[in-house]
Amino acid sequence: MKKFMDKDFVLTNETAIKLYENYAKDMPIFDFHCHLPVEEIYNDRKFASITECWLGGDHYKWRLMREMGVDESYITGDKPDFEKFMKYAEVMPYAIGNPIFHWTHLELQRYFGISDILSPATAKDIFDKCNEKLQTLTARKLIKDSNVKKLFTTDDPIDDLHFHKLLKEDKSFDVEVYPAFRPDKAINIELPTYVPYIAKLADAADVRIDGIDGLCEALTKRIEYFDSVGCVCSDHALDVVMFKPCDKDKADKIVKKALAGDDLTPDEIKQYKGYILVHLGKQYARLHWVQQYHIGALRNNSRRYMGLLGPDTGFDAIEDSTFAEPLSMLLDTLDSTDELPKTILYCLNPRDNEVIATIMNCFQQGGIVGKIQFGSAWWFNDQKDGMQKQLTALSQLGLVSKFVGMLTDSRSFLSYTRHEYFRRILCDMFGTLIESGEYPADNIEFVGQIVKDICYNNAIQYFSK
Repeated sequence: MKKFMDKDFVLTNETAIKLYENYAKDMPIFDFHCHLPVEEIYNDRKFASITECWLGGDHYKWRLMREMGVDESYITGDKPDFEKFMKYAEVMPYAIGNPIFHWTHLELQRYFGISDILSPATAKDIFDKCNEKLQTLTARKLIKDSNVKKLFTTDDPIDDLHFHKLLKEDKSFDVEVYPAFRPDKAINIELPTYVPYIAKLADAADVRIDGIDGLCEALTKRIEYFDSVGCVCSDHALDVVMFKPCDKDKADKIVKKALAGDDLTPDEIKQYKGYILVHLGKQYARLHWVQQYHIGALRNNSRRYMGLLGPDTGFDAIEDSTFAEPLSMLLDTLDSTDELPKTILYCLNPRDNEVIATIMNCFQQGGIVGKIQFGSAWWFNDQKDGMQKQLTALSQLGLVSKFVGMLTDSRSFLSYTRHEYFRRILCDMFGTLIESGEYPADNIEFVGQIVKDICYNNAIQYFSK
């Protein structure tokens, strides 16, 4: 029987161990999609307790606590920190098979040097030890200790990027931190937030928006502003991929109709989104950016909790609508004029892995290695089974060797252990192929270089202009 989470955790054979220890383990991290608050990085946030650091915004943990029947006052409410921590500790022994059990103990081991198993019996001792360690583990130190060399935050087009500019000038912190452009609020024309947001976008861009020309000018100006601060990447939450061909006159009428407060038809929503996504894609291509499409989230399912707690609080699920045709049409429209930027496609429904892996290879381009990428297992899939399925689909239908690798997609400064988790799973996959005779064993250094490339090098090359 193997010891729980020993040094060979997840690694099931000698070749996997060799690949991880000699090639993957010490590679730097490039986290090209996360939700870390840049203000907290700049101000080098210090956490009051492990509860604040662990449970303050982690809806993965919140969902398990709710399933256990824990009252919301111990999750997002105002109960004392230790009482919240104890409730989480009570859940842990029951989380057998859940990746949060692994993540929790990886974080305890890597950041706090604690090998004890979290439970009600150990909670007080772990709580005290973590809090003592957190006296010196600030936001920046957690990033540095994780061997992060570069990261992209997620930023709204109207953001002035004040803290990004300050960080750029701060020579005491040598991790590269850049914004990523997230224009969802300007795309989701069907939501009640659209009209108020467009007014804010107009102010930020100093452009009058009364139709499609003003809207596109404002978005272009904000893209160019982000570019001036070092941005090379956009990110889109395409929960449901909507695309229908639309000319400028029709798009103008739709925008004016929405700004007047009139309801739009389903076709008008699809036409508008298609027009704006094409416009944005052309701007990204012009500036040599990468665009990321996150596809398939069914958000804010509980209206009651949406009213009580707001969005992004753990009430999201996997969408099951199909998207192959509209996604292909969107990519093809940009490709038809040779204005398709580098693109990373993520799916939340693992059913769609092969859909993404086959669509991507319809739009590759000579001279650009892996121009269209099948992104890492995302959100509900960034666990062992989900990563294995994504890696298998990519390797069987494409070149996993040119994959840009893992990211955190997290608001937690402790989440960088997910890169270790991914690297172990990757090395075990390659090691198993070699040990089973499905790939030659005579050039381990070549495979090791592929591992290093997936861990870091491919992403660095991909996001370079």
